Amino acid sequence: MLERTAAMRPDHAGHMDAIYRYQRHIYDVSRKYYLLGRDRLIRHLDAGPDVSVLEVGCGTGRNLIAAARRWPQARLHGFDISQAMLDTAQASVTRQGLTSRIALAKADATDFERMHLWGQQSFDRIFLSYTLSMIPGWELALDEAARALAPGGSIHIVDFGQQERLPTLWRDLLFAWLRRFDVSPRGDLRPVLEDLATRHRLTLAFAPLYRGYAWSAVLTRA
Repeated sequence: MLERTAAMRPDHAGHMDAIYRYQRHIYDVSRKYYLLGRDRLIRHLDAGPDVSVLEVGCGTGRNLIAAARRWPQARLHGFDISQAMLDTAQASVTRQGLTSRIALAKADATDFERMHLWGQQSFDRIFLSYTLSMIPGWELALDEAARALAPGGSIHIVDFGQQERLPTLWRDLLFAWLRRFDVSPRGDLRPVLEDLATRHRLTLAFAPLYRGYAWSAVLTRA
């Protein structure tokens, strides 16, 4: 089991609130141009009737609302460590009339009490969309997600890649800009996922998207 000591900042929640206190109001409008692959992930969830879905790091609720529209019979859950983001998410969910279908909570991705939060031990689909690059203890978050995955379930991931087939200047400028928001693309994502798959007996499918701009992964439990 991975060590949990010093996985997060002493006040990571407060740090995220400080970053997004004002940005959350324009987050969805600005991010749609560069958080590529989110809707692709949602389309591939295959969340049919009564399938339970959990988003780790739900932010403004944008993805959960899109998933609710795409999969109208699924049961949706999401959590975030930032109360500021959750306030925006809850307002959006209420505005869309989805409060009966989307359950939100405040929690830490590296150690979330799912029974306490939602009264269930596992989920059929778990997804992380541009979340791992913002979590200091991101390996622990993956481990926690694997423990929360139901038999026959799958974990879906999309996040920044290493821009491996794009110009070096583009990569340098993008990464410098992302650092301003404490975003760190995980260059060792694939080997970490391979290790996770081995330890939790999962099957991994990994693919670069958009010439390496983003990386996509699906971990499946038999």
